[in-house]
This record gives sequence, C-alpha cells and structure tokens, in this order.
Amino acid sequence: MLCALPLAVRPDFTVTTVTCHADHTRWSAPEACGDHRLVLVRRGRFRRRADGVDADLDPTLGYLGAPGEEERFAHPAGGDVCTSVSVAPDFWEGPTAARSVYIDARVDLAHRRLLHAAVAGDIDYALTEELLRLVAATAAWPTPLPRPADQALVAAAREAILTGAPEAAGLRSLAGLLRVSPYRLSRVFSQHMGVSLTQYRNRVRVGHAIDRLTGGETGLADLAADLGFADQPHLTRTIREHLGHTPTVLRRLLTRQTGNGL
Repeated sequence: MLCALPLAVRPDFTVTTVTCHADHTRWSAPEACGDHRLVLVRRGRFRRRADGVDADLDPTLGYLGAPGEEERFAHPAGGDVCTSVSVAPDFWEGPTAARSVYIDARVDLAHRRLLHAAVAGDIDYALTEELLRLVAATAAWPTPLPRPADQALVAAAREAILTGAPEAAGLRSLAGLLRVSPYRLSRVFSQHMGVSLTQYRNRVRVGHAIDRLTGGETGLADLAADLGFADQPHLTRTIREHLGHTPTVLRRLLTRQTGNGL
C-alpha cells in the first residue's frame, strides 16, 4: 500500500511524503517516471531497479529520477517513509540524469530543515530556499557505476553498519563477516560510495545522534557511549566535522526549528 501526502505544491516544485507499507521481495510492475525528482529516505530501506540498474536505498542513499525512465521497486525489509521532491527542469541546474546519490550528514540536515519549512508554511521563501540548498548539495555527488559483485558487497557492508551488526565495529571484523579482504572491502566501498568506510560509519552515527538530539537527548557522555564513540570529545569532534556544529549548538538549532521531532 502506497500513501502520498503533499506537503507543498508550487508550479516549479512539489514536496511529498510517501509512505509504503509493502512487505514483499518481488519487483513491482514497471512504471514510467514522469518528472525530475529527488527521493530521500527518512525511515526504512527498499530496492529500486531503473533501466536495468539496481540500487539499495536507505537514509544514506537516495536517488534522482528522470522523465521516461522505467523503474521497479521491491521492499524486502518492510515499509518505508520517503520525501519525494519533484522539480521543473529549469529549477534544477545540476546533472539531470537518473542516478543514486550519497546522502551525507549535511544533506540529511538540509532534508530535515526542508521538512520543517514545509510544516511551518512559509513555502514561497523559507521552503524554496531550503529546497535550493538541498538540490545544490545533492547534485554534487558523482554517479557510482559498480560491477554487480561489487554492488552486492557494498550493499552488504552498508546493511551491517546500518543495522548495528557487532562485526561492523571494526574494518577487519566487517571484512571477515563479508568474507573478503579488508583491502578489497575498503577499496570497493570508497570507489562506489565516494567516501571511506570510516566516513560512512561516522555519517550513520551522526544521523543517530541527530535523531537523539532532536528527541531531547541531553546526556552527551551517555550518547557517545551508546553510539560507540571513544568518549564525549570524540562525539563532538565527529559531529563538528560532518555538520560544522557542536552537539550543543545542533541540539539548540534542531529544538528551535522542529520542536516536534521531524
């Protein structure tokens, strides 16, 4: 079951929350993409096949859709919630080819700010400005074109990190879980995702930190321990590197902007 809830509609763009309750491993019937759109995953995971290329999508990997592109979807992990941003061709100045895009922590924060602007109702200024920031940040990422075996390896590594598998705590143990050498895992992952395994793991942990801070978390030492950081200064340095803000400033920013746990 698919539910689409428009958050903002303008001639140049539409922002929609898409909730899918499907729970199946088979590919859906083919459907044609009718617009230029950016899709970001808020919660859950699913698969997309477009013009014969498969992608495993989650909060760290979204996608661009292009008009006329044939796509199918599968939901082996259950349901998911996404933000779909459809834009007019002249609104988008970056690459328009369909592709997967890495969603780093700064893009994640821009996504959250976009949702807040949509809920706040200032569509013609605040939301438009946040949308432009989001589009600019997303368009900068290159298109990964891995071999099928490499793509499967990267997907398995991402799943282990996203689900918190114990083996994902270290590179050697993760490589052992996936039955490849640490060198091959590190090389293939960097080539495909455009970031190192270390950067990716920290991006996931920063995403969890954003969720906790948005929810009112105040104990930074406990937060650091729960997320696997060496200590509170390690947490602070990592968040600053990814977002340009300390946890204290970020918590204040998110509390002021959302107030309802977006």
